[in-house]
Amino acid sequence: MLVTKHFRLPDVGEGLTEAEILEWRVGPGDRVGVNDIIVEIETAKAAVELPSPYAGTVTELLCAAGEEVAVGAPIIAIAVEDGSGPQVGPEPDVTAQQPAEPPEKDEQASAPAREPVLVGYGPAHSQTTRRPRKKNPEPPAVATSTRTFQATPPVRKLARDLGVDLHQVTATGPSGRITREDIQHLVEQRAAAPHTPGVPRDDVVRTPIRGVRKHIAEAMVESAFTAPHATEWVTVDVTRSLKLLERARADKAFAGVRLTPLCLVIKAAVTAIARHPEINAKWDAAAGEIVQYSDINLGIAAATPRGLIVPNIAAAQQLSLREIALALADLIEQARAGRTPPERMRNGTFTITNIGVFGIDGGTPILNPGEAAILCFGQVRRTPWEHKGRVRLRDTTTLAMSFDHRLVDGELGSLVLRDIARFLERPDLMVLHH
Repeated sequence: MLVTKHFRLPDVGEGLTEAEILEWRVGPGDRVGVNDIIVEIETAKAAVELPSPYAGTVTELLCAAGEEVAVGAPIIAIAVEDGSGPQVGPEPDVTAQQPAEPPEKDEQASAPAREPVLVGYGPAHSQTTRRPRKKNPEPPAVATSTRTFQATPPVRKLARDLGVDLHQVTATGPSGRITREDIQHLVEQRAAAPHTPGVPRDDVVRTPIRGVRKHIAEAMVESAFTAPHATEWVTVDVTRSLKLLERARADKAFAGVRLTPLCLVIKAAVTAIARHPEINAKWDAAAGEIVQYSDINLGIAAATPRGLIVPNIAAAQQLSLREIALALADLIEQARAGRTPPERMRNGTFTITNIGVFGIDGGTPILNPGEAAILCFGQVRRTPWEHKGRVRLRDTTTLAMSFDHRLVDGELGSLVLRDIARFLERPDLMVLHH
């Protein structure tokens, strides 16, 4: 006997309340096996592919691509043989094989307790109270409400940049895939349409605030209006550091390893923090405590097509320069592909933002919530500089460090920034202080 089981959106271990359906990999009538990828979702921090917990036939997609769904809400119905499918979480909804009724809105609002629903996607055990979701009036049934579409990540990014809803695009690519030309054609059609006074303008782009953008906006507002920021600057001669990198690249031990100036900045930062561990801490207002960490989980601000994220390198103080380079390359690759694992997005203690790659000299960075300091690394440029009593062209950069003035006073902030600058000017000193 066939029964229909509803697969609920799982908590992927990040303590989040909702996610956006990015792309369905299956449709009604498709056969799926256990652990087959059925959907790609976007949380506030990364894109995640979800596997099916059942083997059977898809009968219905319960939400459309582009829709935000609460954790615990049913997202897909799968017809399975009675008794099949692993029991890896709460007992799923089971109905007769007759056409399944879509879950009521109240069913979404009263999602079950956050128990594990998939192997590898267990809940984060916390005491966080989730805010109730607003109940919107039931929208009228629309024939295209469960329409799925296929589009590559670059095409999706183009659509976001141009403010195009993929549901409004007519696909002309193979197998119903949306192409860049399809999006550009829709934009050209909108531009050519005459504007009537009093009618909303088509050239105004309104982009829903959600996903990574929503998360980073909330985090920056929380940080800017909670922690009193202070920022200090220093310009440093990094000529010796760049020469050290050149020698290291020629060494067989670094064969195949991408060594960049940021690798040395990371090494200098963790060495300085190890000398001044008081800055590797956070202000816990609820507990009335300053919490100091032994491990330096060093976050790297990464610009991605979905927005800014800050994955971290765990226990960075234990890594050699080669290990830092490998960890950094892996972190950047995962971030750009939207595949940063949840564990890399948690428990950061200090952050570096590299704006030098954009040709910018410096800035006043905003703290990542829960951290005491953030270092801004500007571009390296050839500058007239006094060296050994003469003015010469040297490689210089500007470092700026913002810190939480509640627990980092001017002396501590200055000492940490001074040491980072000294280690970049004289990288040989890092060996003495390791």
